[in-house]
Amino acid sequence: MDFADRELDVMTVLWTAGPSTVAEVRDALADRGARLAYTTVLTVLRTLEAKGAVGHAAEGRAHRYHPLVAREAAGRRA
Repeated sequence: MDFADRELDVMTVLWTAGPSTVAEVRDALADRGARLAYTTVLTVLRTLEAKGAVGHAAEGRAHRYHPLVAREAAGRRA
């Protein structure tokens, strides 16, 4: 599966941190120097979910996203 740069950043957070909410992914990206709006992270996660790379489980009002593809199976667009 091919990922755009921002998608790969989000997937890396999920592979490293495990299941995470949008806010947790956003905070992890900020710790790595990528300051993104909450809505931007949500859009990327929804795109990844549409591609079948990410799933989610409801947790109260939030969703906890988790990877559906292994890091080793991920390719990258040149």
